[in-house]
Amino acid sequence: MKSFQSIRTRDFTESVIREMTRLAVAKDATNLAQGFPDFPSPPELKDAAIEAILANHNQYSITWGAKPFREAIARKYMRTYGFEADAEREITACCGATEGMIAALLAVADEGDEVVVFEPFYENYHPDTLLCGVERKIVKLKAPDWTFDPDELRAAFSPKTKAIIINTPNNPTGKVFTLEELTFIASLCQEFDALAITDEIYEHITYGGKKHIPIITLPGMRNRSILVNSMSKTFSVTGWRVGWVIAAPHLTNTIRKVHDFLTVHSPTPLQFAGIKALDLPDSYFAGLAGEYDARRQIALKMLRNAGLRCFVPDGAYYIMTDASDLGVTNDHDFARFLINDVGVAGVPGSSFYSTDEGNSQMRFCFCKKHETLEAAGRKLAALPKIRHAIA
Repeated sequence: MKSFQSIRTRDFTESVIREMTRLAVAKDATNLAQGFPDFPSPPELKDAAIEAILANHNQYSITWGAKPFREAIARKYMRTYGFEADAEREITACCGATEGMIAALLAVADEGDEVVVFEPFYENYHPDTLLCGVERKIVKLKAPDWTFDPDELRAAFSPKTKAIIINTPNNPTGKVFTLEELTFIASLCQEFDALAITDEIYEHITYGGKKHIPIITLPGMRNRSILVNSMSKTFSVTGWRVGWVIAAPHLTNTIRKVHDFLTVHSPTPLQFAGIKALDLPDSYFAGLAGEYDARRQIALKMLRNAGLRCFVPDGAYYIMTDASDLGVTNDHDFARFLINDVGVAGVPGSSFYSTDEGNSQMRFCFCKKHETLEAAGRKLAALPKIRHAIA
């Protein structure tokens, strides 16, 4: 009998992050696995979505996004970064950053091309490369500060390199790539005639004076960068699935065609609500990091109290931890133990690696209400005793 599973999906695994969420729901565990807030999005956004529906913005929009939404995106990038993007020729609205990333890769990559990926990486990047038929070239981000070796990165580039994927601020590590690092990456892209595809979904969530820098704004990168972003994290609307891709016209032209046949367009009324979101005052964006920093401090304290070694994040809203001091050598078993016996869900660290290198690591998110984090802290406080009792 024929195999009815395509070769390109043969090595797919289920999303470990979403698996942990399902297990957490089944056991009524506190979910620090999947990165969605359990607090409300800004009320003015919800009002704007309702108003858009009542105003009958309920039909197909232009495939690459309603013009007012694309213009709002352009205004936001000019205001924040002094970066001018042409709403007509360089901006594509899509169904979240997830679709933006795969649409970009499908648009530019051919089977046999190579794509450089930093590790640990967000779990979607692996199936994305499989769907495109490209070969991943892994470059390590080294704990505790998640730096990369410039020589190792250079060695990963070759004449077959089509692109490098950069996620900054980074999920899962919280790394914020510096200007020096991005400048070096940009020089390699220009030397090897490669693209930089950047996932910048956590752009406004940084700590300790760290600043997010879009590589597209650096010299020589205007025409060889594809910027992917979304409303999900900045506005606490992960279920809306409204994102965008910014790229030069010659890249956007192909990305739009792929996007058209993947999803047609993102939800029309939510694009119109997005106009209100992107036009919020600068004080909203400036205050976001401060709000998350308070949660970060709570999460760091509770995880350390539980006997976990924390890699302090400079951005995003995740903390990578090492559980080896608790005797953990199998992160998947430990993750299930946490859910079943402790009542807290995290993500096994190895799901962010191409090998079992992260098998003593766990990722926890802190995009939760203070009371949710405090409840998780009370449960985790018993972890060392429970581990000792069953050892």
